[in-house]
Amino acid sequence: MPIKLTVAICRKVGQPNYGSASASCNAEVELPDHSLEDREAIQQHAKQAYAACEKAVTDQLADQADGNHHSAPDQQNGNGKGWRPASEKQMNFIRQLAARIEGLGVRKLETLSQKMFGTPVAALSSYDASRLIDVLKKAQAGEADLQAVLGEE
Repeated sequence: MPIKLTVAICRKVGQPNYGSASASCNAEVELPDHSLEDREAIQQHAKQAYAACEKAVTDQLADQADGNHHSAPDQQNGNGKGWRPASEKQMNFIRQLAARIEGLGVRKLETLSQKMFGTPVAALSSYDASRLIDVLKKAQAGEADLQAVLGEE
């Protein structure tokens, strides 16, 4: 009898004028019976499912927040404010966090940015830089599996 692993994420964020946006993701994975004896395999499957759901929820919220989370610098982001590039503080913090994560070099950081936002780190918006910082902080704390996001096993 297969084992079912279910991961669910729901997030709600405030918006201007007392509004809010929410997004959720539910993923269900069937594991073989023998997985009960292999806790590491179960944890790996859970991390991969969580990373996939986390990205889906983040993307959904970004799409709701700015109409198109891959907006160009001359576009509006949906809340009446123009696109802003990532600040120097954000860029420095991204580099510091990346340096603290074993196995995440400059190339993999660029790949991560491309997969998450469709743009190199240097071209991130302030909003996307904040999202990348959140992911890197979770990875550093062991709460997110960057290999799953990068498509590596």
